[in-house]
Amino acid sequence: MQIIKSFIKLLVFICPFVATAQSTYLPGGDKGYHFVDRLEIRYGTNTGINFSSIKPYNRKYIVQQAEFLDSLHKDAGNSLVVAETKPFKLSGMDEYNMNSFLMNNTEWVTGSKESFASKKPILKSLYITKPNLLEVNTKDFFLAINPILQLHGGKESGNDESLYLNTRGVNVRGMISKKVGFFTSITDNQERGPKFFQQKISELRAVPGVGFYKGFKTSGVDYFDARGYVTFNAAKYIDIQFGFDKNFIGDGYRSLFLSDWGNSYLFAKLNTKIWKFNYQNIFMELEPQFVKHGDTLLDKKYAAMHHLSINLTKWLNVGLFEGIIFGRKNHFDFQYMNPIIFYRHIEGTLGSPDNALAGFDFKANVAHHFQFYGQFLLDEFVLNQVKANTGWWANKWGIQVGAKYVDAFGIPNLDLQVESNRVRPFTYSHNTPVANYTHYNQPLAHPLGANFQEFIGILRYQPAPRWYINGKIIFYIQGLDSLNGRNFGSNPFLDYTTRTGDYGYDIGGGRKATCFNGTLQLSYEVRENLYFELTAQQRNYKIENVATQNNSTMVTAGIRFNIAKREYDF
Repeated sequence: MQIIKSFIKLLVFICPFVATAQSTYLPGGDKGYHFVDRLEIRYGTNTGINFSSIKPYNRKYIVQQAEFLDSLHKDAGNSLVVAETKPFKLSGMDEYNMNSFLMNNTEWVTGSKESFASKKPILKSLYITKPNLLEVNTKDFFLAINPILQLHGGKESGNDESLYLNTRGVNVRGMISKKVGFFTSITDNQERGPKFFQQKISELRAVPGVGFYKGFKTSGVDYFDARGYVTFNAAKYIDIQFGFDKNFIGDGYRSLFLSDWGNSYLFAKLNTKIWKFNYQNIFMELEPQFVKHGDTLLDKKYAAMHHLSINLTKWLNVGLFEGIIFGRKNHFDFQYMNPIIFYRHIEGTLGSPDNALAGFDFKANVAHHFQFYGQFLLDEFVLNQVKANTGWWANKWGIQVGAKYVDAFGIPNLDLQVESNRVRPFTYSHNTPVANYTHYNQPLAHPLGANFQEFIGILRYQPAPRWYINGKIIFYIQGLDSLNGRNFGSNPFLDYTTRTGDYGYDIGGGRKATCFNGTLQLSYEVRENLYFELTAQQRNYKIENVATQNNSTMVTAGIRFNIAKREYDF
C-alpha cells in the first residue's frame, strides 16, 4: 500500500483536484486500435490521435478525433468546410468501421446514435444497443456490461492431445457524472496451448501474458485473470489512472520500452496533454524473479517510467523515454516519485544501484498511405568501445524500425506492416536480479529478452464489412547460453556478472537459434464483437548443431466474444 500512499501525496502536491470529464480506456487488442491507426495515417496531419504511441487509448480523445474526421468526410462536398480544413474521405468499408467504432465507445459520441440501436432487444432491456448486453446512459451515469467468451479447439502435429482455450468472464466499464471512470475485466481460463507454449510456461514458471496458474488435467493450465482501474482528472489537462492492468509504449507490434506481453501489475499513471506535448508518468509495483513454494507472500520491486512526446511538424512526432527499475526490500524509493524527466541524475545521487534506461522514438506519417516509426533504447554504452567494435559486453542497446502501408497498392483496406527489432546481449539485465527489466518471471519489454534480431511482417485485409483476413510472419535469430552455462546475454534474468569475459559479444553469439512463426487467420463477425475464426499456424525452431528440431503445425477454430485473440507469437 505504500506506493498508493506515496502517489496520493504526489497528487496533493502537484494537482488542485478540479475534476473534469474523465474517460476509460480501450482494452488491449481491441479492433479499434487498427482503425485509429488507419485514420491517423490516411489523414496524414498530426491531431490529438497522433499521441497513439501511448496505449491504451483514452476513449474520449479517440472518439473526438474520429468524429472530427467523420465530419470532414460527410462535409466533403461543402466547399466552405473543405476550404477551412483538410479534405478527408472515408471508403465504404471505413464508413462501416466508423459506425462500429463509435457504437463501441458510445458514451463519448456527440452525434446521432440511431444506428447503434438493436432491432430486436432481448427481454426489452438486454442488447438495447448492438454492442452492449446491458447499457445505462443517462446524464450523470454510464454503465456497460458485457460477457466475455473465447472457445477454441484444434490439433497440433506430433501431439496426441488436442489444443483448447476455454475463457469465460465479464467486463464492466462506466462513468459517474463524467468525472470518475471505472473498468474491470474478470475471466476464468483453461488452456492447453501448443508444445512450445507449454515449454515456455515451464521455463518462466508463469503463463505468458498472465502469470499465476495451476495445472489442469494433462499438460493444461487453469488461471484467473482479473484487471481493473479507476480514472479521474487532477486538472484540465492531467488524466489520472490507478489500477491493475498493462501499458504499452510504442507504435510497433513490439515495444523495446514497455510491452503488454507479460503479466498485469499495480500502477499509477499521470498523463499530461497540452499544446503539442504529451507527457506520461507511470509508477509500478512489480514482482522480481521467484520460485514459488506453496502459499507465500512474494517480494516486491518497483519501476518508474516517463515518456515525453511532441508534434514537431504536421507529420512528425518524436518522443523521449526513460525508465528505472529498483528494489528496496519491499518499499518504494520516494525520490523516484519526482514527476520531472531525467531519472538518471537521481539514480546517480543514490550511488547508481538501480537499472536506468533511456530511449528515443519517432513516428512520421507520409503521403496519406505510409507511417514510418522506430525506437532506440539505450541501457548502457561507452562511445570509445562502440568505435572499437570489439563486442564489449556493456554496449547494451536495442533498435526498432518499422513501416505501415494502408490501402496498399490501391486496394481498399489492405494494410501491410513490416518491422525489425535488434537488441544487443545483456540489455535489460543487471548485476542484482531484483533490478532486471522483468516482472512476474516475464520480460517487461520484448518477449525474447535480448541478443536477437527479429523481422515481422503483418497483413490485414477486410474484403467485406464482416470479413477479416490476418496474416503474420515472425522470423528471428537469437544467441542462447552455452550448454555448459556460459552467459551470452540473451536472458535478462541472469546477473550480468556471470559472464565469462568482457569482449566478443555480438548479436546471435552463443548457441544460435532460428525461428520461423507464421500465422493465417480468417474471421467472420457474426454480430458486433462476436467472431467465428479459423487459424492455421506453422512454427519451425532450430538450434545450431542440434539434431532435434521443434516444429509445430496447428489448426484451430472457435468463437471469440468481447476479447482479444490469444496469440502464440514467440
